[in-house]
Amino acid sequence: MELVLTVAGGDDFRMQLYGPADCNLRAIREALGVKIFARDSTLKVLGSPDAVGKASELIESLQAKLKKGSQLTKDDVADALADLAVQAQTEQQRIIQVYRKSAKIEPRTEGQEAYVRAMAEEDLCFCIGPAGTGKTYLAVAMALSLLKAGRIKRIVLARPAVEAGEKLGYLPGDLQAKVNPYLRPLFDAMHDMMEFDQIKRFMVNDVIEVLPLAFMRGRTLNNAVIILDEAQNATSQQMLMFLTRLGHHSKMIVTGDDSQSDLEKNAARGLLDAIHRLEGIEGIEVVRLSRMDIVRHRLVTKIVHAYGGNDSGAASNPS
Repeated sequence: MELVLTVAGGDDFRMQLYGPADCNLRAIREALGVKIFARDSTLKVLGSPDAVGKASELIESLQAKLKKGSQLTKDDVADALADLAVQAQTEQQRIIQVYRKSAKIEPRTEGQEAYVRAMAEEDLCFCIGPAGTGKTYLAVAMALSLLKAGRIKRIVLARPAVEAGEKLGYLPGDLQAKVNPYLRPLFDAMHDMMEFDQIKRFMVNDVIEVLPLAFMRGRTLNNAVIILDEAQNATSQQMLMFLTRLGHHSKMIVTGDDSQSDLEKNAARGLLDAIHRLEGIEGIEVVRLSRMDIVRHRLVTKIVHAYGGNDSGAASNPS
């Protein structure tokens, strides 16, 4: 990437900005890994988009300091570069490391930050909120991050196979073909974070397992991250069955949108029932996301609002 910056002021201004023998520009080059060419009142900056952006931001801040009449010393430049390094380290800590190197996954709202923190710190985390808030996506990212780091040995992703207007029997194919559409969002999230061949290999070796909730009965899952997605479609009995699958050295993440249940009207809502019973227990955290946390297309927020979707406010983090 190439960016041309205009330097305000005369020769004295530029001399202070560039430093004796261009020492300030040289320090910026070495710290950020960019190339900087100075010619009269213009600076040409070349490098990666991220590095060029940081160099531009730094140069503009140094110019602003000079415009206020302050003197610019080598220490000022060193301090500004140190601040950039701290900022970069903080940003890096926010990024959830997954298998696809090009994927930059990080919380983008305060509610999502609370959600990621809860998943990292607690063994059982509930997250409820409207569509588009990243409930499933961040849960899958956290699970893959823990798998990559060697902190767990497997990931189990489950979803209730509940019809939303159509019956399973009307869909073509065998049982696996019938339930695949219900599990598709989990595969979509994984495809953003891993290569297809790696997903296939992990699934063949049972490192990653994606299955309907009903297939969880009778199992105990150790050294795993177990995710229940679309939990608003689980009954109270199913939720109890799922929660008691938690084994040693495992984490469990339960996500759902309590405004979009496809259960029959007289069915017991397992998600809200579980939160009511378990919220406040040590080791269990409930995070509530709102329309403020929607990170999909800007129209999704308006659509959720128009349909009266979940708007429970900022994330809540009980102790």
